[in-house]
Amino acid sequence: MDEPRTSGVRADEPGTAGVRADEPPTSGMRAEVLRTAGMRAAGLVAGHLDGLASRPVWRPVPDDELAWIAGQELPETGRPLGALLEDAREHILPYPMGNGHPRFFGWVNSPPNPAGVLVEPLAAALNPSCAGGDHAGPHLERTVVRWLAELVGFPHPPGGGLLTSGASMATVICLSAARQRAALADGWDVRRDGLSGRAPMVLYVTEEGHSCLRKAAELLGLGARNVRKVPVDGAYRMDPAALRRMIAEDLDAGLRPFCVAASAGTVNSGAVDPLGEIADVAAAYGIWFHVDGAYGALGVLADDAAPHYRGLDRADSLALDPHKWLGVPVGCGCALLRDPGAARAAFSLVPSYLVDENAGELGWFAEYGPEQTRPFRALKTWATMSHLGRAGIKRLVEHTSGLARTLAAMVEQAPDFELLAPVTTSIAAFRHTPRDRDLDALNRALPYAVQVRGNAFITGTRLGGRDALRACFLHPDTTEADLEVLLEEIRLAAKVL
Repeated sequence: MDEPRTSGVRADEPGTAGVRADEPPTSGMRAEVLRTAGMRAAGLVAGHLDGLASRPVWRPVPDDELAWIAGQELPETGRPLGALLEDAREHILPYPMGNGHPRFFGWVNSPPNPAGVLVEPLAAALNPSCAGGDHAGPHLERTVVRWLAELVGFPHPPGGGLLTSGASMATVICLSAARQRAALADGWDVRRDGLSGRAPMVLYVTEEGHSCLRKAAELLGLGARNVRKVPVDGAYRMDPAALRRMIAEDLDAGLRPFCVAASAGTVNSGAVDPLGEIADVAAAYGIWFHVDGAYGALGVLADDAAPHYRGLDRADSLALDPHKWLGVPVGCGCALLRDPGAARAAFSLVPSYLVDENAGELGWFAEYGPEQTRPFRALKTWATMSHLGRAGIKRLVEHTSGLARTLAAMVEQAPDFELLAPVTTSIAAFRHTPRDRDLDALNRALPYAVQVRGNAFITGTRLGGRDALRACFLHPDTTEADLEVLLEEIRLAAKVL
């Protein structure tokens, strides 16, 4: 594997050597050292990103490097910035996850947008807490949240959302708001009283729903036993008629249905649930309608897929991840809420030492979620979205969704592959089907066998009770030629299994 194409950073170079973190240099010295090291760090970043396509997509960390990375002792005295950069160049950059490469098709992990990369040091230099207050961070966050809502067509009242570490935390916020609203509607306060002695609250998802929904239910004290799995149709979408029956049955049993969570782009196949029909059921029973659009909500921008998203604007809440399809550097999720007061009712707690008389009627972001100290996530999101623009985001979504459709067509035309689900977003689920093989065992083993070859990266799953392969497209530089490489790499890996 070639090293990143950039000059080495020596620990003893002028301007960095001899200035350790435990020494008290003057302000001017510190600025000069940081300027010199920062220029070299920028060179490392540029060299790493520029050379990705010419290197293996992924390779395991060798034992000696793993021993260095995982076995370090904390230095007794501080080390020069140049030495740290040299270590990063030699021991860290050569072993990426792989998601920056145009032939990385695993999970839902995007390459970093260069604008987001560029401004990350600025956010770190400011190092604010974006819990609230009158500084750039919270004000920019309100703009970014509004942009995200407008981009996917979700209603956006003032204060109707906040950035999070990712969709898992966004889901906790949205389900907490749903839980509190249901309790208040029934005449009690879950924050004050807890759940003990009350009718169990029930959440409705499908087997294709993301695991963060069950985690949130467990964390919020609902219990996994009260997470109902609604059947899906042949395209792996929630069955609204089955949902209606299950809610009616639970009401008859004395339970408290409080939320249905639909998917706007599942991780397994990219399926979009029939959002409008699910919204009808939720409205009929007066329960919260949440949409998990962590990966797929932006798919609404693709003309061919847009009809599948009808009803998204009727949701009470939507979770989405700018660090997925948009390529904002990890981590940045977003919780959008039709009624921001619901989240505030679930989380607001303002001790005397945090009272801000100038906060205005919206208060602080810390009142809408569990985080008090909050990083400046808005800067990299603002930079990424501004750099792409609405037209650029739409091109990215249509390009990557088109790749998934192209791969699906290639799979259907090949005698040794089988498509397992319709393509709606930028995910294609399929499997390799050579004759006289145990297909489940083969497709279960194939992802790692492909990964270690280094020419493409794919991951697996189970779909419809069968072991499957899935390819997710998020990289703007992926081409149709890369799809041909992927299928050939699968065939070559299968021959040695």
